This record gives sequence, C-alpha cells and structure tokens, in this order.
Amino acid sequence: MMDDKTVAIVIPAYNESEVIAEVIKEIRDAGEYRIVVVDDGSSDATYQAAKACAGVVALRHRINRGKGAATKTGIMAANRLGADIIVTMDGDGQHDPTDIRALIQPIREKACDVVLGTRPKVKGEMPYIKIIANRIGNIVTWLLYGMHVSDSQSGFRAYSHFAASIIDTKADKYEYDSKVIREINNNRLRFTEVPIQVRYTAYSMGKVQKQGFINGIKTLVRMIWGMLV
Repeated sequence: MMDDKTVAIVIPAYNESEVIAEVIKEIRDAGEYRIVVVDDGSSDATYQAAKACAGVVALRHRINRGKGAATKTGIMAANRLGADIIVTMDGDGQHDPTDIRALIQPIREKACDVVLGTRPKVKGEMPYIKIIANRIGNIVTWLLYGMHVSDSQSGFRAYSHFAASIIDTKADKYEYDSKVIREINNNRLRFTEVPIQVRYTAYSMGKVQKQGFINGIKTLVRMIWGMLV
C-alpha cells in the first residue's frame, strides 16, 4: 500500500490569495500529501501566500495562461517529484479534501488509471444554471470525443503516474477538463467515477474567471473549433 507522501495534490490557482492558505491547511488535515500550487499569473499575492506555507511547491506563470495550462504545469512538476498518484483540485475551496481518499483508492487498488470526481447535479445542491451547463457540456463532450461521463467539467480528479504521463491535451483554457476525456478514450485508459462534495460559497461563485455561462459558451466554441482545425 502506498503512503500519502507518494500522492501529489496539484492546485491551479488564479487570484486566490484570500483562500489558498486555508485550502492548503484543509489538504494537510486530510493527509500527508505533497502539494503543488501553480499561480497562473495572478494580480494578487496568491504565489506569495502559497510559498509561505511550509513544504508547498509553489510555481508561477508570469502571465495568465488558463486553468488547463496551470494544471499541466502542476502535473509535470508532480511527475518530476516522483508522485505515484496525482490529484487535481480547484484553489477556491469548493472541493472538500476529505474526498481525496475516495478518489485515489481505485488507483491504489490498481482498478483503474483515472478517477473522475462527479458533483451532485441536484437542484439545491448545485445551482440550476450549473446543472444545465453541465448537461450541455457532457453532451458536447460525448459528441466530440466519443465518451459519455457524468461530469465532464469537474476539475477534481485523480491520475496514476502512467495516465498523467501520457495524457496530452494541448488545451490551456477550461476546455482542458473535457479534452482529458478525449485522452482517456484515445489512450484506452481505465477510468471510474466517484461522487464528490462541492461547497458553493459566495466567494467561489463570485469569481469572474469561473466557468460561468459566458465562459462556458467560449469553452464550447474552442472545443468545436479544435476539432475542425
């Protein structure tokens, strides 16, 4: 059985200085995981706040390149650190670190290569507009990439070292999460889905860079355009 120190948690973060230290603390409370934070060109003190946390590997993009780019940088760093399992999660506090164990367990048991966290899509637990957007995203992902999953937009996922090494999306923005599904399908990776909790706070819902309706439309356009060119 692998210990927690062989698991790396990758956190792409953009203007999360208010909450990133608390997110790191919650992860530490959940297990002795390695933590990699990638500040994606923030205009606030996200990088400094992450770097001030002892034991955290803090990296920084000098310009804002997008969630996908920051996630890929973090995964590359985690691979170089020798992680056996890599978990990606958001930096705004929406994801509950106590769910990490459920995400990594199927990989520890060698039952699959990738575990996708699936959010509850029930009115009252997820904002209605997000439920609609998620269903549209799932349909488009299935039509474009040939695989249906319950939550193609979730960023809370776990990868084996093998899967993290061969997934190559070429996507830098929010379409990264959907294009990972394409990579799972194209590389015939074994995957499973695990329910996760989501905490929708005034802070996380108020962030302008989140995947809202307008950003969702832009993501869909980039996904379709990427299939045509």
